Order: sequence, then structure tokens, then C-alpha cells
Amino acid sequence: MNSINSSNQKQRRFLDNFAFKSYFVAAKTLLFTIILLNYGATGANAEPKALRPDIQIRNIMNTVLVSPSVRIVKDPRNNTLYYLKRNGDIYQVNLSLSNSTLVYTSSNHNLGETEGMAIGPNGTIYLVGNADLVNDQTKGIIVKGEIKSGTQQRVWSILAKSAAYPKSKTAYDHRFNGIVVSPDGNFIYVNSGSRTDHGEIQSVNGLYPNTREVGLTACILRLPTYGKNLFLANDRAALKTAGYIFAEGIRNTFDMAFAPNGDLFGTENGPDRDMSEELNWLRQGGNYGFPWRIGGTDNPQQFYNYDPAKDLLLDLKFNAVQRGYFRNDPTFPVRPTENLIEPIPNFGPDADKFRDPQDGKVKDASVLGQSLSSFTAHRSPLGLVFDTQGVMSLEFNRDGFMLSFTTGDPTGETLPGPFKDSGQDLLHLNLTKVGNTNYRFNATRIVEGFSNPVDSEIIGNKIYVLEYGGNQGIWEITMPTK
Repeated sequence: MNSINSSNQKQRRFLDNFAFKSYFVAAKTLLFTIILLNYGATGANAEPKALRPDIQIRNIMNTVLVSPSVRIVKDPRNNTLYYLKRNGDIYQVNLSLSNSTLVYTSSNHNLGETEGMAIGPNGTIYLVGNADLVNDQTKGIIVKGEIKSGTQQRVWSILAKSAAYPKSKTAYDHRFNGIVVSPDGNFIYVNSGSRTDHGEIQSVNGLYPNTREVGLTACILRLPTYGKNLFLANDRAALKTAGYIFAEGIRNTFDMAFAPNGDLFGTENGPDRDMSEELNWLRQGGNYGFPWRIGGTDNPQQFYNYDPAKDLLLDLKFNAVQRGYFRNDPTFPVRPTENLIEPIPNFGPDADKFRDPQDGKVKDASVLGQSLSSFTAHRSPLGLVFDTQGVMSLEFNRDGFMLSFTTGDPTGETLPGPFKDSGQDLLHLNLTKVGNTNYRFNATRIVEGFSNPVDSEIIGNKIYVLEYGGNQGIWEITMPTK
């Protein structure tokens, strides 16, 4: 195992226990198994590089501290930037001075493990966190910090808290994480990721027999921003009756964003099988297929005759494959009868590699004249933003932009990341609506060389990228204007 591969795998394992895509580390001969969960991403700090001359990049600052940086958001009232640490610390960024100031800690909002942050149009801050409980259970907590009338002080309160529900004690406990506020400020949308890699049984050594997903997992919740101490039952029917379920069949939509036309989009992290990762148009009542449909294809474990030994999409670099989670599974749940919503197809030219299940070879969809649903496997798509103000040049005007977290191998398939494809980049997503059924898009790489970029924000024609790895930099990407 070479040092670069080892470092990359350590990063991935740490992040899986946080909320990201599930990659555990190992080669055929496992050299180590102890990963320090309080240790940040490793590796030399990257220097991003623009892939076209009309894009400029500058480093605003580095944010490396004991706790990793996980989110960057703006206050829409005045475009002030904030970034969130995993331990709950919130910093305000001064773009002119290229520094930041600690403004809130867990002592203010009482969350010690935070994974999501958003700010509403009235300046209210929303935080998403999780708390571990006895008997290998967890619960999600959403708090809000409202500005006290006539002052600049914030009053923090609990908007919603979930019932306890069982973790799987694997890399696939994605828990509560991504959050976005509706443009009118009336609702928040919160991702509650899956507790499994691909719908397999995770019984926690028999503590929760025959348990796959539960009522609170693998869904997106919609909650009123005026809510106080809302209770989220671990019961899907009860959540639907209360009007809290927005979408189902979600594995881990770690990031969501509203487009200029008001449509909501989400990036979806895929499993440890070489299945494409998704960009979805998220709609009320939609079922996005997990665990039956993933990346535009069927999960083979749902079929009675599945033989993992013959599955050419299984790679021993990944934890779920090593541990035998892909198996013949006669009790796999029956597929829902309603239509499952497919991912948005990517027509290239970038981020569209796939492994052919017939011969096991990696191919380029757009070179073959095909589309892909939606991104090369194991890219870990994050940091979705849109030019909602329409200030960029015609080529980018009102389009989307997305980060890819994982280190890729542009010429081969040696890393536990995208194969024959670079990662750690910024993609331009040129989306086109196809009637009222779906979208299509072309993905083009425009910046490369980040160190595990984890989130982004957009102000005018400037995209601010936050890194999880290296020095945890904040980079300003200046895009061409009209």
C-alpha cells in the first residue's frame, strides 16, 4: 500500500463515520485498522488550478484547527460568510482582511456534533447535529438561532428533535446532515441519510435483528421554520401524517440547493459498489429509488439469483465488499410499486465514466454517445450552488456548480475514488429542463487540485470553496461576468 493511497483512504474512513460516502480502507493485506476519529484529513495542501484563463483563484484563508471545517454559508441579507466546524464552532469571515472571528460555540446552541448549517432570508441560522445514545442509538437535532428584535443578539432554540433510532455501527451511519432553507424562508429541508450501504441487514450484532432502514432514515424531511420542539417519530407513517416527509429513497443527499427557477436539487452519494452517483431534481412525495435503484441501475441484491462472486462491479478496495455485505439476500424487501424517480442524466464531457457490468472495463459514456446517471462512481458530489442572481457570463449564467470530494485516478483505477477520472474539482453543470419530468445536463471541469473540497457558497460571480483536507482553505473562484 503506497503512502498516497494510505493517506487518501484514511481521509475517506474518517469522513464515512462523519456522514459522507462510505469508503473504508484496506488492501488485500490490511496494514492497519485503527483510524482516529478526531484526526482531520491528511496529506499535503493542494493548490487549486483553473482549467480556463478567464477564471481567477485566490486563497482567502486557511481554517485548520483541532476540529475539521464542514460547511460554508452566507447570510443572504448582507452576503457575510460563515463557516462551521464539526464541533459546533461558527466563524464569521472577513473577506477584506482574509481572516475570521469565532462568533458562536456549542455553549450557545448546545450542539457538540454538527454536520449542517444554513441561513434563512431573515438571518436565522439553522444547525443540524446528532447525538449518540445508549444501546447504539442516535438522534438528530435541529436548532435555530433567531435574531432578537431590535438587537444583533441571537436566541437559540430547538426547532426539532428526533426519536432515538438504531445506528448500524458501520461506515454507513450517515445520520442527519444536509440542510437548505426555502427561498421564502418558510421551510427547511433536512437530509436524514441511510444506515446501510445498499439496503443490507445491519443488526448490530443481533441487537436489532433483521434491521435495514428505519422510519427516520433514507429520507428528506421538510419542516416549518416557525417550529418549536417538533418531535420526529421513528415511524414513516407518522412522519407522513405530520407532513414532515418530503422525499424518500435517498441514500445520502449531503447537499441541496435551489436553482434560480425555484426547483430543488440534491447531490447523492452512492454505495461501495461501482454504481454512478446522482444529481436529483427533488420533488414533494418523490421516491428516488434507494435501495432498489442506485445510479440509474438496479441493485442486484434484490434479486433471488444474485451471486456476488460473479459481480464485476465489486472492488475489494471497499469496506462493504470486504465485509461481505453484498450477498445473496432472499429476504430483501420487495420493490415499491410506484414509479421510482431516476437521476438526472449527464451527457459529459466530464465526470461520466462507468464500469461496464458485462466486461468489467471502465468506459466513457459521452465518448460512446451515451449519458450517465449522473456522475462517475465514488466521486462524492458535494457543494452544490447556483448562479441565482444571473450575473455570470452567458456560458455560465444561472447554471449550477458542484464539488467532488474524493481523490481520483485520471488514468487508471488504483484509488478508492473515481476511476479514470479526476476528483477534488469544481464542475460546471449546464442544466436543461426536459418538459416537466426531469432535466439533463452537461458537466465540465473548470477548477482542479483542491484538497478534499467539502462545501461551497456563491456571492455574485464568486464561488467560495471550503476544503476539508490539507490546510482546510477557503478559496475564492472568480467567474467571468456578462
